[in-house]
Amino acid sequence: MNSQIKQPSLLDAFAPVLLMVTLLGGAVYYFGDSSSSGANQIALLLSAGLAAIIGIKNGFKWNDIEAGIIKGISLSMTAILILLAVGSLIGTWLLSGTVPTMIYFGLQILSPSFFYAASCIICAIVAISIGSSWTVAATIGVALMGVAGGLGVSLPITAGAIISGAYFGDKMSPLSDTTNLAPAVAGTDLFTHIRHMAWTSFPSFLFALVVFAILGMTETSSAEATRISQLSDGLTSKFTIAWYMIIPLLITLTLALKKVPAFPAVFIGALVGGLWAVMFQQELIAELAGEGLSTFGANVTMIWTAMFDGVSIDTGDKDLNDLLSGGGMSSMLTTIWLIITAMVFGAVMENVGLLKRVVDLVVGYAQKASSLIITTIVTAFGSNLLTADQYISVVMPGRMFKDEYEKRGLAPENLSRALEDGGTVTSALVPWNTCGAYMQSVLLVSPLEYAVFCVFNWASPIFGIIFAILGFKVKKLVTKEETTATA
Repeated sequence: MNSQIKQPSLLDAFAPVLLMVTLLGGAVYYFGDSSSSGANQIALLLSAGLAAIIGIKNGFKWNDIEAGIIKGISLSMTAILILLAVGSLIGTWLLSGTVPTMIYFGLQILSPSFFYAASCIICAIVAISIGSSWTVAATIGVALMGVAGGLGVSLPITAGAIISGAYFGDKMSPLSDTTNLAPAVAGTDLFTHIRHMAWTSFPSFLFALVVFAILGMTETSSAEATRISQLSDGLTSKFTIAWYMIIPLLITLTLALKKVPAFPAVFIGALVGGLWAVMFQQELIAELAGEGLSTFGANVTMIWTAMFDGVSIDTGDKDLNDLLSGGGMSSMLTTIWLIITAMVFGAVMENVGLLKRVVDLVVGYAQKASSLIITTIVTAFGSNLLTADQYISVVMPGRMFKDEYEKRGLAPENLSRALEDGGTVTSALVPWNTCGAYMQSVLLVSPLEYAVFCVFNWASPIFGIIFAILGFKVKKLVTKEETTATA
């Protein structure tokens, strides 16, 4: 390190964090659910500004801080591109009848008494198959939220069930990026990591299903048979409803299963949705386009509009209109703004050494194997709060603790499991994290509302901490000499 750069003090390290917590709390107090539409972004930028001032005080140059900010923002570009593609996908799938068809069949099949548990299981199965919680939320999740609206059950609980299932499936899938990233950082192999992670993931998932089953049994739906019939009739009056309207979903899930990267897979799904709209929803397109346009012109303008600005469909039923309107890239711009400002704060904190100072303080208290694992889980969650990105919450603590696990004779899969328990699954609980912001933009429920119902996401780190305290399934490091002697 440059001799002119001073080590940050504890006050230096915690001042921006305290300011961020204070400002974000104030944003929620004064602006409520709309705080993510601008107030949170200002809070994050002001906190980043204080961190930058502290960095300059300690000897860092602005040019170096700015370069770190640009690098930090660049790490979020993949998420931003996926968000834009998802916006287009929702728009064209609403217009094509794909989402309305899933809502229609969901209203016929699913009952309020088992809706939450069923939603969790469905999302888990699909996420294991494709390895992406984001894709599940943007496809199956959007439809299930529509069904929840039709049945009159709780939207925050439904969002919690969707996210719980999606993240369990994501964690247990060998196709998941974070499930591959965690063992790579920790120094173990993929399937050893998955087997070891199952010890905390399956109890957490089963616990979540029990909670959702109980919540479902106590649910008093406001949607009677007559109301469900009205909603179903409203859907069939505007859209062609048939099994083949789900083909865009199947194509998108197949692309994901074939490990096509998320951005092109989702964008291709959006284009297929547009094609399906042209093929099967001509009456709706003509109605939305109005007079004065040829059939070709109406198709082009409506598909184009659905991709960049979504759709707004009037059925004469306000509740149904809310279910069938939205999407488009423009609907994601506030979320993208939040992600960029969050990454600015995280990048400044990391590049001027403030984040490391906070973590070093925490590591100093981890004297036992159990406390080291607990510290890893807490640090990964803290990284989600401070850096606003789940990948950083896996990579940064992984790099910091890897040698310490080896020194203490702990197998690397203990580290990889702790990184996922504390980092991957908790990312969706943080409103300014890329995952929390994404889930809000897709499911249209704030993390402040759904977080308590993401049972799997908070049960997973709790089970990880309990197992660490009990010493249950905490594997010791097997040396080459011990392996040879055993053989």
